[in-house]
Amino acid sequence: MNSQRSFIGFIVAGTIALLVIAIAGFYWFFAKSPANLIASTSQPGAAIFVSKLSPAMVSLLTNPDRLQALEREEELSKLKTSLFAKSGIDYKQDVQPWLGNEITLAIATLDIDRDSENGQQPGYLLALATKQPEKSREFVELLFSKRALAGATLAVEQYKGVKLISDNQPKGDLLAGAVVGEGFVLFANDPKVLRDAINNVQAPDLNLTSSPEYQKATKELPKGGLAVAFLNLPVVAKWQGLELPEQLYNSEIISLALNPKGLLAETTFLTSSEILSPSSPLSKPVGALQYVPASAGLAISGSNLSNLGNSDLAKLWRQATATVYGSGEDVVSRLAKPLVDVQKRWGINLPEDIFSWVQGEYAVALLPEKEQATPHWVFVVEKSESVEEGVARLDAIASSNGLSINTLTIDKQDKQDKQKISAWTELTTATKKSDVKEGASFTIETKVRGLHTALGNYEIFTSDLETMDEILTNKDNSLIDNPNFKDSIAAIPLPNQGYIYLDWIKSQDLLERQVPILKLAEVLGKPFFDNLRSLTVSSYGTDTRSLKGGVFFQLNNS
Repeated sequence: MNSQRSFIGFIVAGTIALLVIAIAGFYWFFAKSPANLIASTSQPGAAIFVSKLSPAMVSLLTNPDRLQALEREEELSKLKTSLFAKSGIDYKQDVQPWLGNEITLAIATLDIDRDSENGQQPGYLLALATKQPEKSREFVELLFSKRALAGATLAVEQYKGVKLISDNQPKGDLLAGAVVGEGFVLFANDPKVLRDAINNVQAPDLNLTSSPEYQKATKELPKGGLAVAFLNLPVVAKWQGLELPEQLYNSEIISLALNPKGLLAETTFLTSSEILSPSSPLSKPVGALQYVPASAGLAISGSNLSNLGNSDLAKLWRQATATVYGSGEDVVSRLAKPLVDVQKRWGINLPEDIFSWVQGEYAVALLPEKEQATPHWVFVVEKSESVEEGVARLDAIASSNGLSINTLTIDKQDKQDKQKISAWTELTTATKKSDVKEGASFTIETKVRGLHTALGNYEIFTSDLETMDEILTNKDNSLIDNPNFKDSIAAIPLPNQGYIYLDWIKSQDLLERQVPILKLAEVLGKPFFDNLRSLTVSSYGTDTRSLKGGVFFQLNNS
């Protein structure tokens, strides 16, 4: 068990870090030579070694050296050196000459010996494409000879025409390797994993390429993707020891491709069931965004929230968060804490008291403030009869919570006209400290708990008067006119279901407070996060057997 853990830590941490840092390298390389970074194939050739019961496979479909052309801080060089340092291998001399255009890492099996009594022992498979088979064979021989000199006990066997070498070092590092045919060098944390990989090639019905789910998924891949990952979602859940309450989606495939402004990660979730979109697709950004200030750190826009809870998108969210976290409740409460706080303070249920009457366009945004932990918020919804009823219902809830409903007026942008605003206010008392010795003296303060007003064809809600004033007096500085926002949504295909837009620079502090593990991700992918400006998420596609979407990462140009 310890030997496998040691190898797992070495391979998994190293390869994942390599892929993360390689992503950052895409940005630097793209400025001069985008054509050189188009992958020759959009599908990993190493899939023939991977079992169709594998929970996950991730592949880099280009040589990592091609990502290093404009590397600023030599992260790739440092990483490649550290990966081989313990084995006494020189990457430039021993690996670079033969390494081809693919690196694939797969969880080959959930339990190597299939014996549940001695615990689950996952098998990991690393496949490296080779362009010089003889050179790569020399490398494998060199690697294991150095390990033998370090005290490892070597075992050599011929298995179906392939020479397998394995060892078990005194400190517990178990490693097995082989060169298979003319195309790949394989490494694993147990010889049985290599034998299974060879069996998968010689019995095609066993490998991933024979899986109907994988075949359907690969049809969704765009041409020229530089990285791809495939997840067998039921097996992933089993790997995590989870029994999901609902299992709508069977598999997921993710691809990463370059864009002139950044990176586009497209993903498709596949199901054998008929699925329906939560709302009609939109051919352009919703008009509600014109009332969201450009200072927003997070903005979500779309149409029709009335059926969101029962939509296939919501089912996907519950399945995904349950798979990763065991429960979706914790992650939702962390990421949407300001809205959760509103629910608790007012005693409302967002799906029942708000989402149920939003049948047209909507936009909701958070505006982070460095001086305070809780950001301001904006909610814009297209007018309809149901909206009028919904506003009246919120007024009634506010009154039942002891809030007063007052009418205020505020200047519009041209300051020639006034805008009427309804405010939910609360009276509080405060003691004057200087008068305590002479007897208690109190002042009465009015705190605004929320505001709403009708403007154009929309009803606008805000958390505070300052945000409402910014919307009314500075309308030309809205998010929809922001150049960075325009560039981000331009990378997302139309029609789509709307956008989730995150300005990383403005929201970084807020997100780190709500999701502490994010700081660890930033350390692992430092060059990427240092250059990340924003990310935009959307879902699109018309296939009733799949849910397709993308995440666009906008990167700094300087």
